[in-house]
Amino acid sequence: MTNLLKFGIPKGSLENATIELFRKAGWNITLSSRSYFPSVDDEDMKCNLIRTQEMSKYVERGTIDVGIAGRDWVMENDSDVVEVSDLLYSKVSRRPAKWVLVVTQDSPIKSSSDLCGKTISTELVGFTKRFFAERNIPVNVEFSWGATEAKVVEGLCDAIVEVTETGSTIRANGLRIVETLMTSTPIIIANKESWNNPWKRAKIEQISTLLQSALKAENMVGIKMNAPKGRIDEIIKVLPSLNFPTVSSLYNTEWVSIESVLNEKEVRNIIPELIKLGAEGIIEYPLNKII
Repeated sequence: MTNLLKFGIPKGSLENATIELFRKAGWNITLSSRSYFPSVDDEDMKCNLIRTQEMSKYVERGTIDVGIAGRDWVMENDSDVVEVSDLLYSKVSRRPAKWVLVVTQDSPIKSSSDLCGKTISTELVGFTKRFFAERNIPVNVEFSWGATEAKVVEGLCDAIVEVTETGSTIRANGLRIVETLMTSTPIIIANKESWNNPWKRAKIEQISTLLQSALKAENMVGIKMNAPKGRIDEIIKVLPSLNFPTVSSLYNTEWVSIESVLNEKEVRNIIPELIKLGAEGIIEYPLNKII
């Protein structure tokens, strides 16, 4: 086959959410417990399961054309790739991950500059080294194999660089956040040669657009109703919409059909108001994509 796009699916915490997102976007990806090569119902694509920590390495060297990885691991690997678009998964979290500099509550360290000559433990060694080197702060950065928070509590290091969303777990362990060094979201990344190939670029942009549209549709629903023409303005005032609602006349009557898109949580409050305003035949329906 002349045209084939090799796509890296992130193995681990984003794996199931990614496959579900692709399903909503229009691609069915099927996993086998014995294979790292999921099948996909698109003859122009081939999928690989790759850990997000390694994704950017394989994309950079062209082993795969495009993949989904955390921006943090792209920066950790200092990979020379094209960042196509962000994907903030609502099924995983709507908050970007933050890599923060953390010390014990009684530590005298108040800023990153106070760590001159100190030892930092982290999984994100490459990024952390560059962060301090760019600020001319000499530090010793050690790789942490896990239980990173315990290392600073036990005095095995002076500080840690750890990932968090809200910081609540860090504070619950009696630790203090000094600074946020980086925020990270999942992103689609592409190999530079693949991006410069017209066919592959068009395919990557197609996938990116439809994945984004599936994300926009999450927690959103469509609502449709019939209403008297004389109540249109009142109904529209209580009906939130991405744009203006669609209003069309019903044949040979003084009634109209009104259609809109809104957050699913708003429906329970809005429907009673719509009924009071004379709306009938109210239909709520799920959405797969919003473009």
